[in-house]
Amino acid sequence: KLISKADKLTKLSLTRWSADWKSATVLYEQAANGFRVARNYEKAKLAFEKASQGQEMLSSPWDAAKHMESAAALAKELRNWAEVIDFYRKASELYMQCDRPQPASDALAKGARALEDALPDDAIQLYTDACVILEDDGKEQMAFDLYRAATSVYVKLEKYTDAAAFLLRLGLAADKCNARNSQCKAYLSAIIVYLYAHDLKQAEKCYNDCSQIDAFLGSDQNRCASKLLSAYTEGDVEEIKRVAQSSAISNLDNVDHKACKKVAYW
Repeated sequence: KLISKADKLTKLSLTRWSADWKSATVLYEQAANGFRVARNYEKAKLAFEKASQGQEMLSSPWDAAKHMESAAALAKELRNWAEVIDFYRKASELYMQCDRPQPASDALAKGARALEDALPDDAIQLYTDACVILEDDGKEQMAFDLYRAATSVYVKLEKYTDAAAFLLRLGLAADKCNARNSQCKAYLSAIIVYLYAHDLKQAEKCYNDCSQIDAFLGSDQNRCASKLLSAYTEGDVEEIKRVAQSSAISNLDNVDHKACKKVAYW
């Protein structure tokens, strides 16, 4: 009944010459919350879409974005992945209209996390776009977890070159933020990912390139990478195992540490 009443308020007729979006939007919001409480997710999703449209018509992109995120979360519950992508992207665009890059990036990241298992390639693209928003705003440090999340998906897909490239991107971002520890860990992780892919030549090139950077050259991570490359070149399995158990590797983040531990079992 609320939806029907709201729809009538937005349609022009002989007796209604202008749409009453203010009153209609309140009704759409009430209907959306009611449907959500009743766990009728499909109708709740549609009502939040209409509420979002209403807030746009009222020149309130922030509230429109919030409603669009609610619609996206419901689309996730319904496993409607195409709508998850569309709604979170729309929410991100609306946040950017408010000049709020952090929530805009967060919206894309939420979509990416929802899609990791179902559509990993799309998840990576959303993570990438979320990083770009923060990079363009000079807030690279806020994107560290996003770089790592994208890397994790790349590794699951066995796209090791892409994973290493994203880790190097994290290293560059960390350099801009003077986050030396994160920078060095990212470079060591990239080298290990190349080794995990059995690409010794690229691992050595990555090590040499990263060693041109002073912060990495004198670091524990550099010494660890050097020992690991030497052991791998010589086929010294025991040395590989020993290095893989070092603190420089055990202190790495998430997927990087898991990949490193697997080095010892080649």
